[in-house]
Amino acid sequence: MKLGVESSSYKCTGHNILLAGQPSMPGVEKLAILTITIPKFIVGTTLQLSFLNRQVLWLESRAGLLECCARCLVGAPFASLVATGLCFFGVALFCGCGHEALTGTEKLIETYFSKNYQDYEYLINVIHAFQYVIYGTASFFFLYGALLLAEGFYTTGAVRQIFGDYKTTICGKGLSATFVGITYALTVVWLLVFACSAVPVYIYFNTWTTCQSIAFPSKTSASIGSLCADARMYGVLPWNAFPGKVCGSNLLSICKTAEFQMTFHLFIAAFVGAAATLVSLLTFMIAATYNFAVLKLMGRGTKF
Repeated sequence: MKLGVESSSYKCTGHNILLAGQPSMPGVEKLAILTITIPKFIVGTTLQLSFLNRQVLWLESRAGLLECCARCLVGAPFASLVATGLCFFGVALFCGCGHEALTGTEKLIETYFSKNYQDYEYLINVIHAFQYVIYGTASFFFLYGALLLAEGFYTTGAVRQIFGDYKTTICGKGLSATFVGITYALTVVWLLVFACSAVPVYIYFNTWTTCQSIAFPSKTSASIGSLCADARMYGVLPWNAFPGKVCGSNLLSICKTAEFQMTFHLFIAAFVGAAATLVSLLTFMIAATYNFAVLKLMGRGTKF
């Protein structure tokens, strides 16, 4: 039997066996080639399937992560988040700048307005007491802001799912009512703090205005020597304190010192911080009241 030339070619994944133009091989050799090629083909296919499985698992994990992030964003209390950031910023600004401004005021009083320690001893005790109160205020508000944020996550999630299977507990409603009451009380107290923080700004502004009149005498008809800053007039020092006031060019030299300028600006920053904290408390109060009202009127309570 004459051996012919085969015109066909055998193909396999990753391996091409070209038999065209070559004499036909015996059946045993073909069987040996197939025995080597088929396992390689099976291994390659298995690796490809394993890679595809890993890709599918990775995509599923990404989808689960995105779904989790979407749920978190849906349940996030954006009003409470903004209020918390504003509260932290305002309290830090008020406490930090207020503390340093009180220290600067103490130095100005004992350097320029009174030479007798007995005259400003009470003022120094009050300043030190306020500084300790500032430490406690900062700690309390940072803790309370975190608690209000956590409570905001709880109540906002409950309100978002109020028509679903979510059930609010009686304990949860009571906790929300407690936070609403505490926030109302803190807002009223902080209104007083905000008003008090405006007093030193007013005193320093009047002193700075007097200095401007001394620096530009053409803007006023009064004599320079009669333009004074009297600490006794504001109750900072007792009336028997000496000298208790600074007038004319001496007052102008005080206003030009870096210590006076820094203290004045620190009191302004503390006032701004108090205003930011007040806005954050009002935001907390509105958000907490709304969430509590929805839970109270529309929520379904349980006994636990």
